[in-house]
Amino acid sequence: MPETRTWQVRWQSAQRSAREAGRYARQSAERSARAARNAARQAWRATPRHAQQTWRLTAVSAATGLTVAVVAVVTTGPWDSGQRTAERLRAASGAGTGGERHGAGTGSAPAAPAVLPALGGPAHGSSGRGAAPVPTAAGLADALAPLLKDPALGPVRTASVLDVAAGKEVFGARQGEAATPASTVKLATAVAALSALGADHRIDTTVVNTAKNRIFLVGGGDPTLTARAPKPGALEQPANLRTLADDTARALKKRHRTKITLGFDASAYTGPAQHPIGPNENIAPVSALMADEARLDDTDHGTAPREADPAAAAAGTFAGLLRERGIDVDGDPEGGKAPKQATRVAAVRSLPLSAMVERMLTYSDNDIAEGLARQTALGAKVPADFAGAGKAVHQALQALHLPLKGAVFKDGSGLDRDDKVSAALLSHLLMRASSPDHPALRSVVTGLPVAAFTGTLSSRYTGQSAGAGAVRAKTGTLTGVNTLAGTVVDADGRLLVFAFMTTGTTDAGGAQKALDKLASAVANCGCR
Repeated sequence: MPETRTWQVRWQSAQRSAREAGRYARQSAERSARAARNAARQAWRATPRHAQQTWRLTAVSAATGLTVAVVAVVTTGPWDSGQRTAERLRAASGAGTGGERHGAGTGSAPAAPAVLPALGGPAHGSSGRGAAPVPTAAGLADALAPLLKDPALGPVRTASVLDVAAGKEVFGARQGEAATPASTVKLATAVAALSALGADHRIDTTVVNTAKNRIFLVGGGDPTLTARAPKPGALEQPANLRTLADDTARALKKRHRTKITLGFDASAYTGPAQHPIGPNENIAPVSALMADEARLDDTDHGTAPREADPAAAAAGTFAGLLRERGIDVDGDPEGGKAPKQATRVAAVRSLPLSAMVERMLTYSDNDIAEGLARQTALGAKVPADFAGAGKAVHQALQALHLPLKGAVFKDGSGLDRDDKVSAALLSHLLMRASSPDHPALRSVVTGLPVAAFTGTLSSRYTGQSAGAGAVRAKTGTLTGVNTLAGTVVDADGRLLVFAFMTTGTTDAGGAQKALDKLASAVANCGCR
């Protein structure tokens, strides 16, 4: 069959030709790919380091990190019974394992580098705390100095950036100069209260028996006391006047006393109750007895109209709750001072101090801030008024050997323009709180708003991939005053704290964006 043999020979020859052509094509493609890779490597080496870091963050953080952050923040909320759930569970599961566990029996998210690495611990992929490269002063100056010249900032511009693991300053600009801090002074209030009283400190609201058929509602200064129905799902609830009314009515009925008169005692705090700024929707009159921050609407943070007499309003609410429970309260509650030896009938305890610090910082809550400053005064056994609270905060920070040159504390919230602190003090407060050597201060860090996600930073950092989800910071804003102080893990995985302050601004929005760019630059910086 010669025709068949000829066809076979031709077919075999064609196969060999095809194989040779394929082999040649593959070799050509490999040579082209190698050339392209070599060209890319050469271009990469020639690219400035800050641009390299930007591309890395854009490719990795935008694709995976922000997704993890959205899930973690939306699921857990900005604060949960005194400690961020994601923070607590991540610490319990150990760093570097990837994914958050949100309760027994739940699965883990796919492993990915955390947008918010464990503060004070090793960076993802490092071999130990402080293993990431240390940014240099010159490198940070190259990144930050041009941004400090932004015309949106006022004539007073101060800055301080510290390396937490090394415990030293890596950038400063007039950092020791005292300026108006606005709400960033709440960092000082928080550290002072936690160091003086302890993270587990709780505040009692009590009912005592002062005479036959007469009881007193006694305020201990719990700024988170509520009279609203408990929120479902929370692991812990703030102290509630409803619970106190339940327990009080039960105790009175056991004694066969169903008709009483009610007094109220708010004498734990002294001095003027009204903040120096006067009646204002940003803050209620400061009182040791107050429910729901004396709000006249159903909000739980932010501005709101307030009761003129928070203690009388809380006592009136409590009287109504007792009546609902079968106790006949004769007349309206009257203010006074309960005898020290009065018999306790019932009591409720606040959430721990750490929880109040977190809520204060996340929402920049002025009422909690003033309450914690006065609690610090009570702990120091000085008058619990504005002056005594400022003195107690100063003393508590002095005991920690913090840089207090020029520091003035006129209130605990930062609403008083006569408050003065330096950028160096703010950054050192954050460095102390970020250090694993000071676990009692941990809530100062976990309470900081997360850029583009929570609290007072929820609407900021839009379009800033380096800062969004990576910067945690306390904001401060008064007319002409803008401040920002917080923590960030830089592009190399190094934990840094920062404080940027400016006074004399005329465009609040522009000044905020300029400060946000400074913090994003620290996040984006390897800076060596």
